[in-house]
Amino acid sequence: MRAKVLFAVTGLLTLPAYAAELEVTVEIPKLNVAEYHRPYVAVWIEGADSKAVADLAVWYQMKDTAEGHGTKWLPDLRQWWRKSGRNLDLPVDGVTGPTRPVGKHVVKVDSGSPRLAKLQAGQYTLVVEAVREVGGRELLKIPFNWPAKGSQTGKAQGSSELGAVSLSIK
Repeated sequence: MRAKVLFAVTGLLTLPAYAAELEVTVEIPKLNVAEYHRPYVAVWIEGADSKAVADLAVWYQMKDTAEGHGTKWLPDLRQWWRKSGRNLDLPVDGVTGPTRPVGKHVVKVDSGSPRLAKLQAGQYTLVVEAVREVGGRELLKIPFNWPAKGSQTGKAQGSSELGAVSLSIK
């Protein structure tokens, strides 16, 4: 009987405090400009020391063209490139993908994903950076706590290259 109780107690201690899913919605607005190019977008998580701890998504031109491969312009995502991008061997499975058209796009990451598995308990910031050829650059941040002990939400509103960005942890 004693062994069963001990097993039950240790089994509870090894379970995660709260299984969570992190969902980021990024809106790419329609712009009325003469020459429109889809933006390059990076979505990552920074720790309290402002260092990148997890890359969630990077959208860029993945095909070769007459102007070269899209990785050539990834350093234009300046903040992401300095903190994480230049250390990556691109493409990264599950993180990188092609540029997205105008509209809302959702990135979902489960707490069991290797991208979130290394996060220690603490305060973090979700960062979304967008840059567009013949356009501008914009960076939005949303703070959150990890691990989630309940539902958390956060929002930020862009003014040029990004529309509404929201974070939901459930």
